[in-house]
Amino acid sequence: MKVLLTGAFGNVGLSTLKELIKRNYDVRVFDIKNKQNRRNAKKFKDQVEIMWGDLRNPKDVEMAVYGCDVIIHVAAIIPPLADRKPRFAEAVNVGGTSNIIEAMKKQLQKPKLIFTSSVAIYGDRTKNPLIRTTDPLNPNDDDEYAKQKVKCEELIKNSGLEWVICRLTYIVSINKLQMDPLMFEMPLNTCIEICDTKDVGFALANAVENEEIWSEILHIAGGSRCRISYREYLREMLDIFGIGTEELPPEAFSTKGFHCGFMTTDKSQKLLQYQQHTIDDYFNAVRKKVAISRLFMMMVRPFARKYLLNKSHYYKEYLNNDIIKNLI
Repeated sequence: MKVLLTGAFGNVGLSTLKELIKRNYDVRVFDIKNKQNRRNAKKFKDQVEIMWGDLRNPKDVEMAVYGCDVIIHVAAIIPPLADRKPRFAEAVNVGGTSNIIEAMKKQLQKPKLIFTSSVAIYGDRTKNPLIRTTDPLNPNDDDEYAKQKVKCEELIKNSGLEWVICRLTYIVSINKLQMDPLMFEMPLNTCIEICDTKDVGFALANAVENEEIWSEILHIAGGSRCRISYREYLREMLDIFGIGTEELPPEAFSTKGFHCGFMTTDKSQKLLQYQQHTIDDYFNAVRKKVAISRLFMMMVRPFARKYLLNKSHYYKEYLNNDIIKNLI
């Protein structure tokens, strides 16, 4: 069976690629040619067919889709870039998905499509954290990425092809541990359910030959053993990194609605049997990964906390407002 994997050299893409190789599939990968992707591709050049191209180019996409039995479409422009450049993101995310669908329709033997969507499409779930696949889609007004995923899902549902839509939760990886300003966009009281990127790759690879998944909408999340509040998650991670268990001030975090929550996964787990890692497994893996750097971080803890807070525009606004109040 020939499988096309788009976005193969991203976070979820790499995990999926490794699982597909383990199963001895005939794999073709399709990704944009840049320095990082070329570096990742070298590890797999003798194991898979590598095709460079742009999802916005219908001819590139047609060549990638040709002769494949299953398409796993993981590639996407994600936040923060999707928010900074919404037109570019829409051209890749929505336009690229449309190009894939049209290329699939042109095949004599129509391939099947496995598509990764996002929990973001449900919009704010801070007051109602339990998320079901039947819940209405209500992306936040300022979430361009979520709106684009909704458009992609509609294109797929109306395509006339065989498909499965996998809505992913908050995906974690020990290879993606950089502290990003996006960390301050999630309110501290948010409920989150992580899923290890390796489990996501396992689920998508298991979906390839599963005859029961087609026309289904599935949640891909870690299950009850991966649930935690964002406040508790941050406290644990900051301690692991050596920055300390003391909370960052709440003024540094957004209080707007946020899309994460606890996702129902009974159906996806029954079909795909992928939930192998718990949140404690993840914390332990991060501890091993940062063990050496943690010693240094503990020595510069006050500076590290100041550096993190400097990434929060909410905290800067709070300080500026506080200064103005003292001047009045």
